[in-house]
Amino acid sequence: MWRCDDGRALVTAAAMFNDLTSPAALIATRRSGKPRDMGVPGPTPEQLDRILSAAIRVPDHGKLAPWRFVVVPDDQREAFAALLDRAYRAERPDPGKVELEAVRQFALQAPAVVIALSAPAHASHIPIWEQELSAGAACMNLLVATHAEGLVGGWLTGWAAYSKMVRDAFGGEGERIAGFIFIGTPTRELEERPRPERDAVISVWGG
Repeated sequence: MWRCDDGRALVTAAAMFNDLTSPAALIATRRSGKPRDMGVPGPTPEQLDRILSAAIRVPDHGKLAPWRFVVVPDDQREAFAALLDRAYRAERPDPGKVELEAVRQFALQAPAVVIALSAPAHASHIPIWEQELSAGAACMNLLVATHAEGLVGGWLTGWAAYSKMVRDAFGGEGERIAGFIFIGTPTRELEERPRPERDAVISVWGG
């Protein structure tokens, strides 16, 4: 059972995910979806605009906006799949059929995909680590905003996130792909994943 700060019960773990009854309930029950299990409908243009507008409202030391988002429109999904195919073949000569099918499936899964880029201002005095943390926060905000729209999101990386050829298609030197964020509607019931024990990750400092 999750609870608000004032002790009010929110929801039993197995009962509901991405509960939209209140902001506190959504945060307490937020659950990503598996992109391979996402179907239509995806976000409308208006929903995607709201999602991205919310994504950039994050802590940002120095007001550097050290992140960017690139939307892959519907009519470019095949081109995206072709890009990943070329990049995979360049890195892994003589790939197997199953491998190439997995690469294509990755590119075309879910109704929508947004590429998140960490784009730190290297000339700034703000530590790169802090700028990368801001990029991660922007990705998390994107997920939460997606779930607030009644959709489901999934943040993946994998080999393509570390491919220079793929990075160059969306960003430039000094930038890195923080992830591929897929958005859609779950086609099967969401399931809980293992979570850490609270006492293992939360403590109180002091003698």
